[in-house]
Amino acid sequence: QVHLVESGGGLVQAGGSLRLSCVASGGTFSSYGMNWFRQAPGKEREFVAASWSGGITSYSDSVKGRFTVSRDNAKNTVYLQMNSLKPEDTALYSCAAKRKGVDWYEYWGQGTQVTVSS
Repeated sequence: QVHLVESGGGLVQAGGSLRLSCVASGGTFSSYGMNWFRQAPGKEREFVAASWSGGITSYSDSVKGRFTVSRDNAKNTVYLQMNSLKPEDTALYSCAAKRKGVDWYEYWGQGTQVTVSS
């Protein structure tokens, strides 16, 4: 069982930055692909970014060039550095973990709220 806890959300003005963290406990962190999702009120949850051990990353088109995902396997932590924030980035950001070969996201955190004011 893997337990995920996000932190780092808050209120920021448009153009500002935030860094989110997701700390995992239980399991072998390096074995998991760590993913960030977000869900705005009234909208479906959407993929934001993913990080796999070995430096493999991926991003949604909406955040590419502004957000950077990274991980520290020694600290069991994945980060999401968010720069040039826009009001449309306002959402509940959650991290999710899954292993290679597994077709679903096995574990989810509770999320951290990011609000970007215009």
